[in-house]
Amino acid sequence: MIQNTSIKNRLFPVFLKLEELNVLLVGGGNVGLEKLSAMLNNSPEAKVTVVGTMIRPELREYAQSFPQVIIEERNFEYNDLDNRDLVILATDNPELHANIKRSTAERHILCNVADTPALCDFYLGSIVQKGDLKIGISTNGKSPTMAKRMREFLDDIIPDDIQQLLDNLREIRKSIKGDFQEKIRVLNEVTETMINKK
Repeated sequence: MIQNTSIKNRLFPVFLKLEELNVLLVGGGNVGLEKLSAMLNNSPEAKVTVVGTMIRPELREYAQSFPQVIIEERNFEYNDLDNRDLVILATDNPELHANIKRSTAERHILCNVADTPALCDFYLGSIVQKGDLKIGISTNGKSPTMAKRMREFLDDIIPDDIQQLLDNLREIRKSIKGDFQEKIRVLNEVTETMINKK
C-alpha cells in the first residue's frame, strides 16, 4: 500500500445518512440555526433534537417544515446524550462545550463543536449539490471563507444539466458487457466525452 506522507488534510470524507441517525443539536441561537439548516438542507428527513436555554424564533419557524425535528427550550442534561449517534454543539458557552465533549468521547459519540476545531471529531464542510451530484469541501477547519469561495466556484462551473448526465451514465453502466476492468474503461471514455463537451 502506498502512503503519501505529504498530505496535509488528513480528514477522511464521508457522507452520512442522517435520516438513519439520532442527532442532538445543543444550542438554539444563530449558530444552532445555521447547523440545523445545513443538516436539513442536505437531509430533509434527518431526525434532530434541538436543546437550548433559548430558542430563536427563526429556528422554530424554520423547523416547522420538518415534523421530525424536536425542539426543547431548557438547559442541556447529560441524559440528552442517551442513544445519540451524533452531537453538534452550538452554544456560546465554551466550558459547557468542553464538558459535553468529554462525555461524548467517553460514550464514543461523534461530536462537532462550532468554531472549536480542536474539540471536533468531524467538521461540517461547504456543500455543492446539483441533482444527485454532491461535493463536500473542507479546509481542515482553517478557513470557512475559502470553502465558501470554492463552493461558489464549483457551483458556477458544474453544468446545470448534470443530473441528465448522471441518469444517462446509470443506463450506460447497466448495458456494458465484460469484466470489471472493461466496464471501467468504457465508463472512463464516456465520461471524458461528456465532460469535454461542456
